[in-house]
This record gives sequence, C-alpha cells and structure tokens, in this order.
Amino acid sequence: MNMQIKHTADATTVEEGLAIQEEQAKLDSAFATDVAMQNTLLTPRFYTTDFDELDAIDVSSVRQDWDELIDDMVSDPNKGHFKKNEDWDHVDWDAMEPALKKEFIDFLISSCTAEFSGCVLYKEMKRRGANKDITQLFQLMARDEARHAGFINDALREAGVAVNLGFLTQKKKYTYFRPKFIYYATYLSEKIGYARYITIFRHLQAHPEHRFHPIFKWFEEWCNDEFRHGEAFALLMKTDPKLTQGGNVLWIKFFLTAVYATMFVRDHQRPAFHKALGVDPDWYAHEVFTKTSELSKQIFPITLDIEHPRWLPTLRRLQKANVAIAEAKQQSGLSARLRQIANSAKAAYAFASLYTIPAKKHAVPASTRLEPAY
Repeated sequence: MNMQIKHTADATTVEEGLAIQEEQAKLDSAFATDVAMQNTLLTPRFYTTDFDELDAIDVSSVRQDWDELIDDMVSDPNKGHFKKNEDWDHVDWDAMEPALKKEFIDFLISSCTAEFSGCVLYKEMKRRGANKDITQLFQLMARDEARHAGFINDALREAGVAVNLGFLTQKKKYTYFRPKFIYYATYLSEKIGYARYITIFRHLQAHPEHRFHPIFKWFEEWCNDEFRHGEAFALLMKTDPKLTQGGNVLWIKFFLTAVYATMFVRDHQRPAFHKALGVDPDWYAHEVFTKTSELSKQIFPITLDIEHPRWLPTLRRLQKANVAIAEAKQQSGLSARLRQIANSAKAAYAFASLYTIPAKKHAVPASTRLEPAY
C-alpha cells in the first residue's frame, strides 16, 4: 500500500517541499515548463551569486531586529495554509473566456516561476553556507517559496498544466548577480510582491463578484510571507551602510526603475485578466508603486517620483514599444528585424527618460522593522 503524498503546505523544510514536487512532476506539462523556461526581459529569472560573500555577513549590528524576525519565521504562522480546503471553489476552466484563461494561466506560470526562483537561490545559500544566522534565514525563506510554488502548481494542474520545477532547477539558465544587486532586486521583488498581492486581496474583499478564481482568497497570508522576506533583505542591507550610500544610490534608482517599469509593461500584456478582476492596470500600477515606495523608505534613501508629469506617459511609451517588439519578433524578414531594432531603441530611450526623472530624497529611519499595514 502506497503512503499518501504529503502536501507542500505541510513541509517543514525546503528539502521536503522539493521532494513532494518531484513526486508530482509526472503530472506536469511540457507547455507550462516551456513557458517557464523562457528568458526575456519580462520573464522571471534564476539567479546565482557570490555565496562566500553572503556567508561572511555579520548581523550583530541588527541583532535585536534580526532575532525577532527569525523567531517570527521559525514560529511558521502559515504552516499548512497553502493547500485547498472547503474555501476552494470549483473552477470551470472549460467555460472560462479564452483570452482570460490564456492570460490567467500565463500569470500563474510566471508567479510559480518567480516563487521557485527565490526558492532555488535561497536553498543554494543554505547548502553552501556555514554562517548559522544566514543559513537559517535562507532555509526559512526557501521553505516558504517552495510552498508558494507548490500551491500555484496545484491550481495549474486543475487547468491541465503545471510546471516541472525539478526540470527548471537543472535546465533553466542562471544569471549571475553580485550580492548587493541580489539585495536590491530581491528586496524590491519581495516588497512589490506584497504590494501586488495585498492590493488585489483588498480589492476583491470589497468586490467579491470579481473573484473569478479561489486562489485569490489565499493572497493575504501569501503576501505576509513576502513582507517578512523583504524585511530580511532590509536587515541584510542594514549590516553594511555603504550599500545604501554614495554611488550605490544610483544602483538603487536603477533597480527601482527597472522593477516598476517591468511590472507596468508585463501587467499591460494581460488586459482580460485585469478586466475580470475589475481593476484598471494604470490604477493598479499606481497603487502598487505607492505602497512599495512607502515600504522601501525603511532602507532606501530615495523613492521614485511617480507623480512626475513624465512618469506615466513614458511608461506608456515603453509599453507601446514592447508591444511593437513582440509583434516584430513574430514576423520574419529584414523589415521585421528593422522594426524590432527601432522599437528596442525606443524602449531604451523611454527607460532612460524614466531613470533621469529626479528622485525624492528622505532620511532613513534608525530601525528598519515594519509590520504589514495595508
């Protein structure tokens, strides 16, 4: 008699969570895995870094905040949460409007890949490191991300597709980032993830008629995991004040601009998805940017001026150029290639225009610790 497979929601370590994923891989589809394997400016990437530099971090300067955060994560408030229960409504995928189905599956695959990207990076740090503080943190974050990825894959399997996460680990291209770039990019990814999920969750609380899939009911606890992970990276940056001073402020501005612009362009590729949710993509982007900017004040000395008269029109130009690039890539011949080059130049110019908008400066508080408040 075969033992019943445990759920990823109940796994207490990343190793358990990944082993469960391996057992379920036989149900996964080549289509979803192929989509997750793509490497473009808009798709989630897998990262690697200088793990020895990470292992050398000394958290003694932030010890009190660090221990409080670790204790919170060790208590595991979301253990057992990320699995279907009586609140999981039946989803008639066959009856779903085709454009919405396509965009929603794309959203789920992208989200699953992004969550698993964090899991892979964090698990590798845990495996390679000897610094107890750092390896414990990354083990806990990897545990959470494995649960999230597994839960999204459960939702995808109902639609007849799922991502083979073990295959991704072995075959997807890895991008090397220096540790400080990992801090900036991952901190923003976690905080903007919190802002995105909580904005959707609160909107659907007020307008449940737009909740076309039950997974949105799980977004509050989900985004609280994202929030805690962002707090961890804020503390990591706090251990070395140089990371948020001097010339590094220009890098912070670059990553802020890149993360915001990527979100805007990607979300505008899913009009049916946002229509079904009952949200305007421009409104949603502004809400998420506002929340993320307020949160990032805990560690970054600048925020982007998202009210600047150049901001939204330039984002729209970037989005338009991206659409033209995608259309040109679907065609062959010299004319299509020239259109691709021309619109790539337009996109680069639009990004440069966003980057040169003067940032807003502020003083960074003595303590970085925040609690979810939205």
